[in-house]
Formats: sequence, structure tokens, C-alpha cells
Amino acid sequence: MQNIPTQAVAAAATVGEALEAVAAALEASPAYYGHGTDNAWDEAVQLVLWCAQLPADSDDRVLSLPLSSAQARAAADLLHRRVTERVPLPYLTGEAWFAGLRWHCDPRAIIPRSPIAELLRAGYQPWYRGPAPVRILDLCCGGGCIGLASAWYLQDAQVDLLDLDADALALVAVNARALGLEQRVRILQSDLFHAVAGERYDIIVTNPPYVDASDLSEMPAEYAHEPALALGSGEDGLDVTRRILMQAKAHLQPHGLLVLEVGNSWEALEAAFPQLPFTWIEFEHGGHGVCVLSAAELPESRPSAA
Repeated sequence: MQNIPTQAVAAAATVGEALEAVAAALEASPAYYGHGTDNAWDEAVQLVLWCAQLPADSDDRVLSLPLSSAQARAAADLLHRRVTERVPLPYLTGEAWFAGLRWHCDPRAIIPRSPIAELLRAGYQPWYRGPAPVRILDLCCGGGCIGLASAWYLQDAQVDLLDLDADALALVAVNARALGLEQRVRILQSDLFHAVAGERYDIIVTNPPYVDASDLSEMPAEYAHEPALALGSGEDGLDVTRRILMQAKAHLQPHGLLVLEVGNSWEALEAAFPQLPFTWIEFEHGGHGVCVLSAAELPESRPSAA
């Protein structure tokens, strides 16, 4: 670990040279990719482009661009922290990209990475079949990327964002201001639906904590930098999800839709609720463990204190 070849990165004279050096160092390291990239090259691209102050969607034409000594040194320093401290790259750069939008990102909330991004950009089609949605709820919103992106792409909708964690909600407010969405969103601290008792929505979208105890104990070191409250949810990963499923119907319009992400806990969810007709979404750009249920398919609600 002490022999990370940062010297080659610091000596890079062009963007292309830095990319090759960073990618090689990452490839040889124990770094895990799961916070916006899934391989060493893509991680290197994000790291170097950020240090070079180039757009995240730059193409091959930037490879020959000169890299200043300060930029090369910054890339070397970032690489060193990424590998030795196992900090996810978005926490080091302070930014993440999700649903085609740039997000302020820090350890107050988990890093945006949900496959639900694909749904947001499609306006929840073809799964939502009601009238144009005017009220959307992002439940367990974390840093708010799902709810705020919903507001961005569905410009006639008002969006409520709820979470138990006040620190995460402070980050939601930062991103709402950055996107100019303050007038169309409401940010509330709440234990699930408590703060919106009696209110109904066209769409409820939720990415709650869903990691089971076994997976949580084996997660790569990078995940230890994220809030534990946003990851684990009991022995089978479904403690929060059970409560959501038993309360959601009372907060949906009759034509409403629940979009629920449970990741690797999807099999446990089907076993726990064999009577529910889960529809599991196949994503064009990868990802799994996201289902939809219409209001009519949900169980009759229990009181929110359940």
C-alpha cells in the first residue's frame, strides 16, 4: 500500500498521461468501485477530469491537452487518498453525477447511484399510468437526488422529500438551491410518513435502507464512509421496507404508484410478501432490485405508528 505510484501521476504532462497512470495505479490497488463507476478506467477518468477542471462528459479530444503541475499534483494527492483511505471518489471531489445532473456530495448522505435515475428521465413511464403527476413523495430521500431529479424532469409536479436524518436534509437544501428548485419542493424531517399524515401523492418513490446484516458485515471499506443509517435495515434488510409497504396505500391516490428499491434484498422481499404482485424493472443501463406496485396492489394500510 505504501508503494502507490503517485510519482507517475504527478509527473504527467497531459490529460492522457495522467489517465493512464491513475488507471494503472487503481487497477493494482484494492479500491472498490460502486459509487458511480464500476471499473478502474472510468474512475480514473472522473478523477483526472475533475482535477483538470474539464467537463465530466469530455471526449477523447482532451487526451492531448496539457496538464499543469498543480493539476497533476492534485490528481496524485487524490489518488493517494482514494487508495489508502478507501474514500469513495465523490466524497473526495465533493460532487456526483446522477440522472444527468451534477450534485453536491458529502458524507451527510449516501452517494447517488440508484438505477431509478433511468425512470426519472423517462418521467416514470411506462409504469405510471395516471394523469400527469402533480404530487410526488421521495421517502427516505437521503441527499435528495431522486426527489429533486423528479422535480427537474417533471416540471409541473410539487415534490416532498422526507428523511429521518437532519444532516442529510441539510444537503437536500443545498442541492435544491443549486438546481433552483426551492419553490417546488418541500423538505421535511420525518420518521417515514409521520410528517405528511393525511396527504396523498400520485407517485411515492423510495430508496430506503435495505442492506441485510450479512451483506453489511462484508461490504468493502468504501461503504464505511457513508452514513450507517442509510444502509443497514435489520437481519434481512427489510425492517424499513415492511413499514413502508404497510403504510403506503394510505398516502397514494387511487391511480398512484409506489416505486421501491431494495437491491440485493429483492428475494427476501418476495419471500416476506408472497401475496404482492411485485413488478421488477429491467433497466437498459444496468441495475436491479427496483419494483413498482400500484395503489390497488398494495396491502390495506396500517396506522403510521405501526
